[in-house]
Amino acid sequence: MGCELCSRLETPACMAVAATPRLRVVRVLDAPDFPAFYRVIWNAHVAEFSDLNDVDRAHAMDTVVTVERALRERLSPTKINLAALGNMVPHLHWHVIARFERDSHFPQPIWGTRQRDSDADALARIGLALPMVDERIAAALATS
Repeated sequence: MGCELCSRLETPACMAVAATPRLRVVRVLDAPDFPAFYRVIWNAHVAEFSDLNDVDRAHAMDTVVTVERALRERLSPTKINLAALGNMVPHLHWHVIARFERDSHFPQPIWGTRQRDSDADALARIGLALPMVDERIAAALATS
């Protein structure tokens, strides 16, 4: 069975935002309650963060921080969730997700129990700002 992250470079489920020779950033499109959901994906197929050397680990974390900062600057979320689970897909990647106090699951994780219906107007406002987030991420990685 192939790796979902290796085979899904850009599909209806995700959109490429930026890339370096070592990693890529995609915006997740198949989580409608969480439009500001990004993944930082290491290009080489490794399972664990400790598989990377010191320079690569620093580059990976610098990129996670770049995505987090772009989300904070452009969206002012209540919280940023970072996750690097990899249980279902053993390919090194991080989830970087802007969370808002009134989102459908807050304060639960996005994989937790729904707390309320989604606010369509709030989701639309977030969606309008995402191209600016994408541009900020792409510009930052172009100089790294």
